[in-house]
Amino acid sequence: MGVRLAHVCFETDDLEATEAFYNILGIRRRFEFRNLQDELVGFYLAFDNQSFIEVIKVSEAAKTGVIRHFAIEVDDVDDAHDRLKNAGVEVTDKEFANDNQWMITCHDPNGILIELQQYTDNSMQLVGGRCVVDYRP
Repeated sequence: MGVRLAHVCFETDDLEATEAFYNILGIRRRFEFRNLQDELVGFYLAFDNQSFIEVIKVSEAAKTGVIRHFAIEVDDVDDAHDRLKNAGVEVTDKEFANDNQWMITCHDPNGILIELQQYTDNSMQLVGGRCVVDYRP
């Protein structure tokens, strides 16, 4: 049985800002949801590998506790960093994480933490193993 991420769904009170943010990274709208009055109420944003982000409009977006974070694999973390920074997004410096991958982080317009990861040949996501971290919830 093959398993891969189908989609992550979150709510927003600003569809336009949310879509613009993910467009910076090349994640584009695949299809949209419209109500009976033909008003845009949500959409799917597509990654290259048939994984999606589903975005649904609400009057007041949940700002905490819905999603702790999610990660996007990128081919070039430096390019992703530059794209985000040039678009005015606050983004961390690149760091080499304990699981042997390069990473930056930022927040989307809804306050959701996003990790952007570039795997290496030794990334634990690819080779497995045990990763020791100083984890504090």
